[in-house]
Amino acid sequence: MSERATREETVDVVWSGSWVAERLGVALEGDGELRELLGLALRRNPKRAHLLVSNVLGKHVPQRPSVVHGAGFELGERVRALLGDREARRAVVLGYAETATGLGHAVADGLRDAPYLHSTRRPVAGVEQAGGFEESHSHATSHLLLPEDRDLLASGGTGADASVLVLVDDEFSTGNTVLNTIRALHALHPRERYVIVALVDMRSADDRDRLTAFAAEIGARVDLVTRSTGTVALPDGVLERGQALVAAQEAEQAAAQEAEQAGRAEAPAEAVEDAHPAPVTRVDLDWPAGVPDGGRHGFTPAHRAALEAALPAMADRIAAGLGDAPGLGDAAGPRDAPGLGDAPGLGDAPRPGDAPGLGDAPGPGDAAGTAPRRILVLGSEELMYAPLRLGTALEAALGADTEVRYSTTTRSPVLAVDDPGYAIRTRLVFPAHDDPADGPGDRYAYNVAGAGFDAVVAVVDSTADTPELHAPDGLLARLAEHTGHVLLAVLPSYVPATAAPTGVPGTPTPAPERQEPAVLPEPLRGPDFSSYAPQDVGWLLQDLSDTELEAPTEEREEAIQSGGAHYAESLPVEYQPSAEYQALFTAALEASAARIARAVGTVTETVLAERGPRPVLVSLARAGTPVGVLMRRWAQHRHGLDLPHYAISIVRGRGIDATALRWLAAHHDPADVVFVDGWTGKGAITRELAAAITEFEASGGPAGFDPEISVLADPGGCVRTYGTREDFLIPSACLNSTVSGLISRTVLRADLVGPDDFHGGKFYRELADSDVSGLFLDTIAARFDEVAGRVEEEAKELLAADRAPTWEGWAAVERISEEYGIHDVNLVKPGVGETTRVLLRRVPWKILAKRGAGADLEHIRLLAEQRGVPVEEVDDLPYSCVGLIHPRFTRGATGADGKAVQGA
Repeated sequence: MSERATREETVDVVWSGSWVAERLGVALEGDGELRELLGLALRRNPKRAHLLVSNVLGKHVPQRPSVVHGAGFELGERVRALLGDREARRAVVLGYAETATGLGHAVADGLRDAPYLHSTRRPVAGVEQAGGFEESHSHATSHLLLPEDRDLLASGGTGADASVLVLVDDEFSTGNTVLNTIRALHALHPRERYVIVALVDMRSADDRDRLTAFAAEIGARVDLVTRSTGTVALPDGVLERGQALVAAQEAEQAAAQEAEQAGRAEAPAEAVEDAHPAPVTRVDLDWPAGVPDGGRHGFTPAHRAALEAALPAMADRIAAGLGDAPGLGDAAGPRDAPGLGDAPGLGDAPRPGDAPGLGDAPGPGDAAGTAPRRILVLGSEELMYAPLRLGTALEAALGADTEVRYSTTTRSPVLAVDDPGYAIRTRLVFPAHDDPADGPGDRYAYNVAGAGFDAVVAVVDSTADTPELHAPDGLLARLAEHTGHVLLAVLPSYVPATAAPTGVPGTPTPAPERQEPAVLPEPLRGPDFSSYAPQDVGWLLQDLSDTELEAPTEEREEAIQSGGAHYAESLPVEYQPSAEYQALFTAALEASAARIARAVGTVTETVLAERGPRPVLVSLARAGTPVGVLMRRWAQHRHGLDLPHYAISIVRGRGIDATALRWLAAHHDPADVVFVDGWTGKGAITRELAAAITEFEASGGPAGFDPEISVLADPGGCVRTYGTREDFLIPSACLNSTVSGLISRTVLRADLVGPDDFHGGKFYRELADSDVSGLFLDTIAARFDEVAGRVEEEAKELLAADRAPTWEGWAAVERISEEYGIHDVNLVKPGVGETTRVLLRRVPWKILAKRGAGADLEHIRLLAEQRGVPVEEVDDLPYSCVGLIHPRFTRGATGADGKAVQGA
């Protein structure tokens, strides 16, 4: 999310701190963005009367999930730039409960490879405390640290030297909390560097000097990364005057509430509207097994990958539940919602357009029976990150026609005042529903009542799914008074396996052992399936050659982008190259054969050195299969090794073929398996594989598979085992099945692939006359001896180098997606190989070519000309080219001849 977009979401005509500023003389002084980020409210607190209310944190003010996550993610990227890639990989991120648990998690996302832990105020039976500290100004002061891995705080769970500790809070006001934390943890795990991250730095000059002196005292470097800087000017006596103002407002509101209740009691029965609370329905998210619901016990990069892969499907389930919401057209509008006058501090129901960060969306009464148009995803206290990411996924799933907002409930008691210049307009009060250690008490949801939400998706963990949640005065009932539909999503509370015996509330029930089928299917081999020799590759696929699966490109694109179908449920019509294009392929193959042979040799030697002596090559069908065959041939030619080689299906958004993994585990040691692909683009498949392996093991599948991918070319900086990181033309990317053994891309469709079947694929025997699969392999293998000396040198250099992924490609794709107004990284395909696929299989919008790129892009330019797609030369492109799929595609985006319509 760009800074400009974030500003557009937070700007308000009336500053939401003006009410407090006018009455108490409290002032914010700082940079120009400060008032856009913060409003002011009052609370009953003996230590601090005012409350800084963030407009981008997603705690008290409903905000777009993408804005909330983007704010933290951008801070994480800045920390990564500050530390450098090497130190960033050794960082551990610690967030503060409750307000900054989601922010800290988003910062860890921006760092990419960092594990995450947040402090908690919820003790967990059987989990040993690894540390703690005090937050002196808070209403609940004690913080617990409960990592599952006791080594996490010392070294990020790696067992190496102490890592950089990144501490994340929403605001840096005095610095006391951070100093208390560092002092406590430094005594346990001394380290040389700390980084403090906050949305706003509001310290005084004395506070800044104190931090500098503290860093010198412990002999460590302490850096600070914030989005905005300023100070809070507090006049003398502000605490006492603030407490008096709170008391006066509460008394006034209580009197108004009593008068309203008396009026209702005296009114004729027929004059009192019947209350029709909104229905409450559950949605089964199918939360990925083994993934924690948050960072209370630690959240690793593998957990992150598994969650990312599962988010789209979970968002689809929520969207389906919202689409079935009953009675939206008859729901009470925000001013008619029963019970508004009963909420403390409400007075008259506020206008939705006046609520900070809410906008002028219509209320439920205006929905006219259609699908919800304004949705709130509501998290619960410390449970901030999971609801936030469900919100970002829901934004993507529902599109621009539906407004999605995100906030969470809180422990913090804040005065509500119905005034545009006050940050907390309304509040809902309900009893705690997670059996808190400090006993029962009230909890709050701010700026939800009267905000015009058509539906609220309440997200809690299973520990908090208690009778109190469902009670007549519980959270769900209070929400139901102010919206047309309440959807309840319950996440399994993650408890470390050794923490508590089965049966303790919140402890996940162990998954039953999976009963394997008596006979697993066997691999397919040529010549019966594919034109490759039988020893070259065994296909862990089922043969769907006789099934009609092809659909026109435009029809497939429209179905995919509309959400009506997944790309793996059908196949594109196989591209038949013209004579001119075939000549380009032949010329490109001859020109690049030595370069490809070097890359094949380098990646194979690296694999043999690190994963030998006899690795099992498992290529990701189908782009990885020619590379796997070439790696097998190199090992045989140079070392006399006869390596097993299989091809397996992996589908973006659906995961890897679990049946194929079970077959591999039954016939080989999973630790010997090396996954192989052709090239990386932005790294989506790299992440998909890591998530899929995690999910496979968590569901009871055999453990031991290493999810790392070895590739011929890694222009995206996504893997550590590669032949080159140059983005050059690999001629196998120029064609489809005719350079991949005449095999289609893989198919996963429920009516064709059962739970114990391999994914499907087709063998295009009818294209045998056009097959150049053997020519491709033989031409490159013929150059093996020629490049052997260079390969030996390059492999030695790589084995001694730092090859950790940089993820530069992913960052570039996100930037391009925003710059070109696409807002969907799945429609941005970087690199020569991925751009070729866009032109052959999808509906291209435009091609970005690096200025001065030469022969590697000749086939790209020819395909673009044939399809009427503009090629735009740009500077500062980390790839040779990038293909942009047509955003918001409909069949009107192409003409009758299949060419792109300019300006569509």
